[in-house]
Amino acid sequence: MRLGTAATLPGALIVGGAHVSIGVARSLGRRGIPVWLMANHPIAKFSRYVARSFDWPGADHPQGVSSLIDLAVEHRLGGWVLIATGDQDVRMIAQNRDLLAKHFRVATADWDTIKWTYDKRLTYQRAGELGIDCPWSFHPKTLDDVRVLDCRFPVILKPAIREGADEFTQAKAWKADDRAALMSLYARAAALVGNDAVIVQEWIPGTGEAQFSYAALCDRGEPLASLVARRTRQHPIDFGRSSTFVETVENPQVEALATRFLQSIGYTGVAEVEFKYDAREDQYKLLDVNGRFWTWNGLGGAAGVDFPYLAWRQATGQTIEPCRARAGIGWMHASRDVIAAYQEMKAGALTPGGYLKSLGKPLSFANFALDDPLPALVELPVASLNRIMGGLDRDDSANPMIGRRRRMAK
Repeated sequence: MRLGTAATLPGALIVGGAHVSIGVARSLGRRGIPVWLMANHPIAKFSRYVARSFDWPGADHPQGVSSLIDLAVEHRLGGWVLIATGDQDVRMIAQNRDLLAKHFRVATADWDTIKWTYDKRLTYQRAGELGIDCPWSFHPKTLDDVRVLDCRFPVILKPAIREGADEFTQAKAWKADDRAALMSLYARAAALVGNDAVIVQEWIPGTGEAQFSYAALCDRGEPLASLVARRTRQHPIDFGRSSTFVETVENPQVEALATRFLQSIGYTGVAEVEFKYDAREDQYKLLDVNGRFWTWNGLGGAAGVDFPYLAWRQATGQTIEPCRARAGIGWMHASRDVIAAYQEMKAGALTPGGYLKSLGKPLSFANFALDDPLPALVELPVASLNRIMGGLDRDDSANPMIGRRRRMAK
């Protein structure tokens, strides 16, 4: 399809997400690209750049794929770009890419590629083959495997794949300080996701300042646009479910490691590759590879690399000039960053002066924008309503005891 004027530009249908979708919608909407949204979380629906929104039955719903196709047929969305913002949405779209490509321009790689980012067991396998350091990991099959496991405590437990919506898959990780805690948490996790889908992994000390991400738009493994960011603050502060303050930095070592991985799988599209610096061994260790947009995608635009727009250009067959982000630009989820900053100050990891210094950087925000203020205004009421309705808050879900109290209260 040949591109026309702004009024006839192919639009974008964003699937899933909350704050992720806000950044994507603003990037495209500001350029006159029509944006529609299918999501369960309501906050992105308040953006002025979301022209229409629809309820999303979910990637695991039997009618998940058909609902996208029905929408495309009913509203004549042929040629629109289909963008996924959640792990399960990426998996569903990748596994049904050929079918969905009959109705959309699909901005997600095929399953043969995405599987290396979706399943952490495969991610760590490929990284090991490439000589990329990863945290020590073990994949127990039974509780007996955990009982005799020779490991150094503390350790963390994390799901191999994030499917379903339970307290374990919604958490970033569960921490076990001793054998008894490990066995108890493994039993709980295995009951939720199955014995074979739990990873026991070494605990790498350090807060968000030790965590780095390489974000890129690639064409068959070669980066067209890229940045390296430090996850300076996060919530919870030990292993955050969400970033609260992220800033662009220069880190050639992280860039080289991430590029090596993406080149090895011939990756096309946007990706975020996460590392944590292990000061004990002076190594950057690969944590995750996300084959989708990330929460702080708005940072790219502020730093000169507008990832959603560039991904839209790629999907619509347009030329992209290689570009890199400027260092020293920040992104903040202000309402959550206040909490994270307070916790770091209480722990002695941050001073009031250090916090004020972060506010002095050029900033973009998760919710607030002068030309699109409503998402920020409704954030707290929406979060409060979700709690009243019994929804699982992603930040609190990192603590299994909070999830337990909520279930008992229902």
